[in-house]
Amino acid sequence: RGEKEEEEEVERVLVSEHSWRPWPTARKRVRGETPTQKGRLRGRVFCGGQHPVFPLAGCLEWVKRQLFRVGEDWYFLFILGVLMATISFTTDIIVTRLHLAHMWLYREIGDIGVLKYLSWTLYPMALAAFSTGFSQSITPHSGGSGIPELKTILMGVVLEDYLAIQNFGAKVVGLTCTLACGSTVFLGKVGPYVHLSAMAAAYLGKMRTTVTREYENKFKQHEMLVAAQAVGVATVFGAPISGVLFSIEVMSPHFAVRDYWRGFFAATCGAFMFRLLAVFNSEQGKAERAGRDPSSPLPSPCGIFGVLTPKPTPSFLSPLPETIAALFKSDLKIDFPFDLLETFFFLILGIICGIMACAYLFCQRWMMVAVRKNWLTAKLLATDKPVYTVLVVLLLASITFPPGLGQFMASRLTMKEHLISLFDNHTWGSLAPNTSVVAKPGGLWQEWDHPSYTIYGTLSFFLLMKFWMLILATTLPLPAGYFMPIFIYGAAIGRLIGEVVALLFPQGLHSEGLPRPIIPAGYALAGAAAFSGSVTHAVSTALLVCEATGHLAHILPTVLAVLVANAISQKNQPSFYDATIIVKKLPYLPPIRSRHIASYRVVVEEFMERRVVVLAKGDGFQEVLAALDASADAEYPVVESTGSPTLVGTVSRSQLVTFLQSYEHPQAPQGEKLATVGTLGDDCTIEPIMLQFSPWTSLHQAYHLFQLLKLQRVFVTCSGELVGAVSRAEVRGENGGKAG
Repeated sequence: RGEKEEEEEVERVLVSEHSWRPWPTARKRVRGETPTQKGRLRGRVFCGGQHPVFPLAGCLEWVKRQLFRVGEDWYFLFILGVLMATISFTTDIIVTRLHLAHMWLYREIGDIGVLKYLSWTLYPMALAAFSTGFSQSITPHSGGSGIPELKTILMGVVLEDYLAIQNFGAKVVGLTCTLACGSTVFLGKVGPYVHLSAMAAAYLGKMRTTVTREYENKFKQHEMLVAAQAVGVATVFGAPISGVLFSIEVMSPHFAVRDYWRGFFAATCGAFMFRLLAVFNSEQGKAERAGRDPSSPLPSPCGIFGVLTPKPTPSFLSPLPETIAALFKSDLKIDFPFDLLETFFFLILGIICGIMACAYLFCQRWMMVAVRKNWLTAKLLATDKPVYTVLVVLLLASITFPPGLGQFMASRLTMKEHLISLFDNHTWGSLAPNTSVVAKPGGLWQEWDHPSYTIYGTLSFFLLMKFWMLILATTLPLPAGYFMPIFIYGAAIGRLIGEVVALLFPQGLHSEGLPRPIIPAGYALAGAAAFSGSVTHAVSTALLVCEATGHLAHILPTVLAVLVANAISQKNQPSFYDATIIVKKLPYLPPIRSRHIASYRVVVEEFMERRVVVLAKGDGFQEVLAALDASADAEYPVVESTGSPTLVGTVSRSQLVTFLQSYEHPQAPQGEKLATVGTLGDDCTIEPIMLQFSPWTSLHQAYHLFQLLKLQRVFVTCSGELVGAVSRAEVRGENGGKAG
């Protein structure tokens, strides 16, 4: 009677829930139900007297077939690009307003030093603490960049809840607060937007299966994630081509050509939408300024990627035209951008960027390990992450305080203004002595010109201080990107080299004809691409800097500097994201850096696991139980017999557990005894072996197969007999040992 009452109660609840669904009449019409049938019968229209067709439901099915004739993936990729571009642009607007509020507070405080210091430090401290606390309280996966974990997922490793949609809101809110800290913390948003795009792609993939009424396909999900990488980069820089290439280089060791067009389509949609919104907002800003009182001061441009321009506007910050413009607009309008003799200096720039990148990667990895091992910082990161964030941000904000050391680092500039000033077409060394005469008021480059120090001193001090400040900022447990800071740092290296070359050759260089002046901005472009490319082990940064600035004249020396810097860094250090994977001990195969001939002689026999738990087809209860107790593997190899170790297939652990549960235990009560079972080969499904290694398979072959096929474990056979097994742990250990 109790069970019957429970069933009736459940039925009443279900009926009650069904009766409260909204718009019942409209839903019946869409399903094809007539009002007289009261939902029990379907209205049928017979075509040819054979097949019943629902009136409106049939129309909807026909419309869906016509729309999805070209493939449903393209619609969801379009939605992904537009969605991420809108979120990126909205985030920039919010960051701009928050930074404007900070600058207004800093100005309105007055000339009281203590109050100005407090307004400069407490504002980013509060934002960073809220970013850490809010994001970590919702999910621990929202901190950091996100690219290392996404690389691991694309290699076939399952990270639980990392792409869950509930992480999306935490990442967006936390990243917005991080970016609002401005150049005090000096962090970007490329990595988090790749992570956000991947989460949106995973959610859209689930929506696609619901719309198309298909089962979830892992290959389709992988294709959406690959496209999401390009969208994340393209919506930050508005650069679709380099966004696709950068995502391929950084994220995917093996890339399917068929995924290129999907990624390029989604990245183009995102980049076009982002730039369109930027132009629309710029036109609105100009309309607002046209109706404003000319005597009222305008707020300064703020935000990581703000679109408002100050007044008066220098020549290199002219307002955007009514078209799709570059994100970091440069004014390098010259007939001869560089002379052939300058190639030597671009080569030197690439060497310097490569050496600096190696030092940066080594120190950054050492800092991450030291923070995790130190008892105080380890305790704070384990229990009180916001406290650690507040202490680090307090240190960084105190150093960048404008009346203090910040006056030698152009700390009043935002990150976008840093890039725009470093890409300035003028030669600062020649403008500095005649600032009051030649330079226009309001030029951003004047932030680098200190009365007591030359621009060479301020640039050198900026590089010296930002080197360790960037490394320290990477330890913060908040959502943040790390590509934009190294991009600006590389631009500063190139600017310093360019100014030094212009100082050494004030009349310029010429291989033939008239002398051509040195353009330090060209060195800044090459430095930004070379340093960021060498840190991330990517060559596409040469194209990225051209797409972001709209300047292609320096593409050849930029590519040369990027190649030289990458050759040095890839030989000596893992990339920034691979180093993070190593420190976090994620199950990912780092690339084989060594190309020495000795690494090709390493074979599987030298590092395979020889002690493998094996089952025979004739094994029974005791043998299966002993195998499950001896190992926690997901699958077990099955051989023909104990005397003949010929590998016939594998059996999963779940099937072995079911096999044991169906066994008749001799001490079980009479009512609980089950039917006696046979052997393993009779009652379990043995899956065939699709791939196996020989003992003479080389390390490089095994490594590429593990990456390409996303393998977790492969058995090693000799003449069909099982002799060992190779898993990711053995390949990773051998890679770090003999081949590293």
